[in-house]
Amino acid sequence: MADLAEVRSLIEQALPGAQVTVTDLTGGGDHLAVVVAAPQFAGLGLLAQHQLIYAALKHKMIPASQEIHALQIKTSVRER
Repeated sequence: MADLAEVRSLIEQALPGAQVTVTDLTGGGDHLAVVVAAPQFAGLGLLAQHQLIYAALKHKMIPASQEIHALQIKTSVRER
């Protein structure tokens, strides 16, 4: 089970200045939705934006930990 505050913090550390919302979709802590608005997304395609989120959370998603089983991602560009 992932700690929502830690998930938010990991994304904020990877993307300084980002606005991040994390929601537990099922109540079990392993199916999450994140909404991230970050200036780093400017000029990037959707796949590249999502890859930045996955990179920030990779150790939470590896098969050995399985803290996050499913991740729904919504991204947008945030002006500085």
